[in-house]
Amino acid sequence: MPDAERGARIPRATYRLQLNSGFTLRDATALVPYFARLGVSHLYCSPYVRARPGSSHGYDVVDHNSINPEIGTPEDLEQFVRALRAEGMGHILDWVPNHVGVMGADNSWWMDVLENGPASIYAQFFDIAWENVDPALAGRLLVPVLGDYYGNILERGELALRFEPEAGSFAIFYHEHRFPVDPREYPRILERALAQPLLAQLGEEDRADFSSLIAAFGHLPDRTSRATAALEERNRDKEVHKRRLVRLCARAALLPEAIAAAIHDLNGRASDPASFDALHELLESQAYRLAYWRVASDEINYRRFFDINDLAALRMENETVFDATHRLVLELIAAGKVDGLRIDHPDGLYDPAQYFRRLQARVGQLPGTDGDAAHLPLYLVVEKITARFEPLRDDWPVHGATGYRFANVVSGVMVDHSGRARLDRIYRSFTGSALEWREVVHETKRLVEDTSLAAEVNVLASELRAIARAARSTRDFTQSSLRQALAEVIACFPVYRTYIAASVSAEDRKYIDWAVAQARRRKSATDTAVFDFVGTILLGEGPAKLPEIAAAARRFAMKFQQVTAPVTAKGIEDTALYRFDRLVSLNEVGGEPEHFGTSVREFHTDARYRARRWPHELLATSTHDTKRSEDVRSRINVLSELPGEWRRALERWSRINRPRRRMIDGEPAPSANDEYLLYQTLVGTFPLQGAAALAQGASAADYAERLAAYMVKAVREAKVRSSWANVNGAYEEAVQGFTREVLEPRAGNVFLADLEALAQRIARIGLFSSLSQTLCKLTAPGVPDIYQGTELWDFSLVDPDNRRPVDYAHRGRLLRETSVPAQDCNARRALLGGLLDRLQDGRAKLFLIWRALQVRAALEPLFTRGGYLALRVRGAHASSIIAFMRHHAGQAAITIAPRLYARLLTEGSALPLGPAVWGDTWIELPRAGQAGMLTNDLDGVGVPVREFAGRHGILAVDALASFPVALLVGRLT
Repeated sequence: MPDAERGARIPRATYRLQLNSGFTLRDATALVPYFARLGVSHLYCSPYVRARPGSSHGYDVVDHNSINPEIGTPEDLEQFVRALRAEGMGHILDWVPNHVGVMGADNSWWMDVLENGPASIYAQFFDIAWENVDPALAGRLLVPVLGDYYGNILERGELALRFEPEAGSFAIFYHEHRFPVDPREYPRILERALAQPLLAQLGEEDRADFSSLIAAFGHLPDRTSRATAALEERNRDKEVHKRRLVRLCARAALLPEAIAAAIHDLNGRASDPASFDALHELLESQAYRLAYWRVASDEINYRRFFDINDLAALRMENETVFDATHRLVLELIAAGKVDGLRIDHPDGLYDPAQYFRRLQARVGQLPGTDGDAAHLPLYLVVEKITARFEPLRDDWPVHGATGYRFANVVSGVMVDHSGRARLDRIYRSFTGSALEWREVVHETKRLVEDTSLAAEVNVLASELRAIARAARSTRDFTQSSLRQALAEVIACFPVYRTYIAASVSAEDRKYIDWAVAQARRRKSATDTAVFDFVGTILLGEGPAKLPEIAAAARRFAMKFQQVTAPVTAKGIEDTALYRFDRLVSLNEVGGEPEHFGTSVREFHTDARYRARRWPHELLATSTHDTKRSEDVRSRINVLSELPGEWRRALERWSRINRPRRRMIDGEPAPSANDEYLLYQTLVGTFPLQGAAALAQGASAADYAERLAAYMVKAVREAKVRSSWANVNGAYEEAVQGFTREVLEPRAGNVFLADLEALAQRIARIGLFSSLSQTLCKLTAPGVPDIYQGTELWDFSLVDPDNRRPVDYAHRGRLLRETSVPAQDCNARRALLGGLLDRLQDGRAKLFLIWRALQVRAALEPLFTRGGYLALRVRGAHASSIIAFMRHHAGQAAITIAPRLYARLLTEGSALPLGPAVWGDTWIELPRAGQAGMLTNDLDGVGVPVREFAGRHGILAVDALASFPVALLVGRLT
């Protein structure tokens, strides 16, 4: 582990803010005192460099080197940082190196590429395949932006050529999209202007200058030239000629009119298809080819962020690109305005390890930086999804991941594994299908490869075919067989990607061998030699060792890695997780629903590993990417404890709501699977105030619309009855109508009353479970991260639902009410009683977060450098408690977090407290270093250490006397 003390400033706890035009840097600055009182050490901001206008998330960056004016100004950022420093707080920025927003008209690099093609000074910034087997795309960029087929768009007059007199340039516009015209092609326009009758009045000198200028544009070096001198000449002279055109238009008043007349002729008339021939010829002469957006899946020739056409990937492995995109952020780090970065989507990078090393090295070279690359001068966490068996790479100079694994582990430990078989049967019975997770994943990954990311697989297959032709033993492999083999290997890949660079690690070899073996088994009809060839190329063996193809084979292996990641992400996160709905609290980013929950032993194993290897990585329970908030998952988890009640409820609800279903295309709408998803979602999100809250009109409409919008997104992501690419309007309307009808707050809605009865019972159990997972996050090894608004109960669904405005004024009032002095035990216990009496208002969660963060601040070395010890629990309810100790320099903090609350409350107890619940359950303390005195920080009361047959420990009933969870602190003797 890097020596953190010599390098980066490690956060104590972070709070994630989603900045946008509705919540700006000024808004965040005003709230800094609240966050300081809450106890976080760093505010962790979504991207605030310039993004697409109206962006609600900031990931569609168009300029890495300026502040987004919708979020604030440099002065606003200065005030924000000053406010943080006044409270002793720091700042982490979400950073997006993999891609930039394109299309539109606001990305200057992209505009230059469109104008100049391969001759652009930014051509190498983007991952564009300029060489293409399709002659129509050789040296050209496919721009899939049109809403209909190109010919239809053209002949409807939706493509409009315009003159930009201030810049002396021409561009074609399609709605908000701008497509610059190649300056070498300006003569097509300007010669038409020169031929306009009104220019007969133009003076001889002006006419001569205009003719000379037309010739100058026509003699610019061709954009396909690779000669350095030609590129420099073109990029210099085109701007000189544009400025001449500006001056000439200013001097000769008739010229702009003639240009306007020429443009009018070129733009054609919708009533005359032939009138668009000239505009079509002009478009065909450009460095780009405009196309229907659907064409992208088959023919796109630039790398994207997943399948999003208007997010183009950057070649961050190019040092020039790195320097060009990191100027501002390095300045902010050097000025002490940014203390750490969260790196978005590193799996999209060609060589993530190289990127992290370069970033740490650059920071280490900044004046005044405390540390060097060897000691990680910058706090750096990466958005990386790992499989359960996959460790984060040891050679990455980072502080860890952003908490997806922890979110699944801590939520999973609240799942009752014994309910798996019954929930399997319930799901199969209700849906009429026997979905298996692994098969669903394989099917959805193949679907993605054949549709939205087909072009990426096609490009790989073409490159592999070229490599195969270079060796006698493989030249007979066909393009078709190679593509089939590649697609199957990718579909069988057990992790998001490998990280091959100069060599192949043992881990990467294991994953490649596994994928090739599984693909060979699934595609037994395909020549096994083809699979052998794919494996040897990826591993750098066999033909890949031949000098003539070694370099190409290694490039192929590294490009292959950039395809497996988006296929896996689109196949699992954006498809499979919306198809396999057995228990959707398990369907989380980075989750594996096949693994039904987490055992307490697995929880401890994960924590020990993190304490040893990644003690400073983020711990998340909700993020801007999660499919459901932490509190929604906690409620749905309860279904694993109550399978019988769940089955009976489903039977009643299906029967009650049968008349609300419709038949679309001969099948029920919603489908049984979508209806099953909706019922779980209702259980997870139903208002704590019950149906009474829905009777208030606006609240009912808001909730129903939120759920209806969510169901449409879920249906499209599943890609079964509808999808983003092929919207089935009739089916979606039926699903939305069903959702609204079942939630209609009217007399006689039997379903709503029945839902409320079960949802409120489950909700109460889920709230206790939420408290347990919250305390685990706040005290386990790592840096706890709080997603905006989740310091109170939050029942948000996937974005954009989880980006709704947060009522911070309300939270501020509640925090002041719960901030009882630590030394006033009586007041603290009275407060806790009130919190539990009014559990629905969320103050219990807020209080727990506040107190735990105060403990982290008071005992900071214990949590940043302390060890982790799992504590054994004994007695009647031993399996219902997670207990662990953090220890350092004689100081200890013990977490006691119950789980599976439904079984604890079966005897009619309203609260999981007291002897009737816990009986003889006790937590054993370690033999070496007994605790001399323990105090429950939550209520301020001392907890006695007792002797149990020669062992020392604490009774659960003592620790859990006044609150469902306990945080004990004390000295070790």
